Amino acid sequence: MTAEHHGLEPVATFCGQCNCGCPQLFVDPAAPADRRILLTDDFGQRVQMSREQFAALVDEAKQGTLDGLALP
Repeated sequence: MTAEHHGLEPVATFCGQCNCGCPQLFVDPAAPADRRILLTDDFGQRVQMSREQFAALVDEAKQGTLDGLALP
């Protein structure tokens, strides 16, 4: 975990097969409730959302809505 991730609770690393800065999912307990979930990518970008927004994203993924975006 880098200095920029200090205080964040890691949840998942997507890929993890390299050392290139894979996308990661964190919980930021110090953030306001509407920005508590944090997704970072390997380009230094960040997406912050509420737990409710993240739950909706997970539900959509479970229903197959995102399947068309995944590579075969």
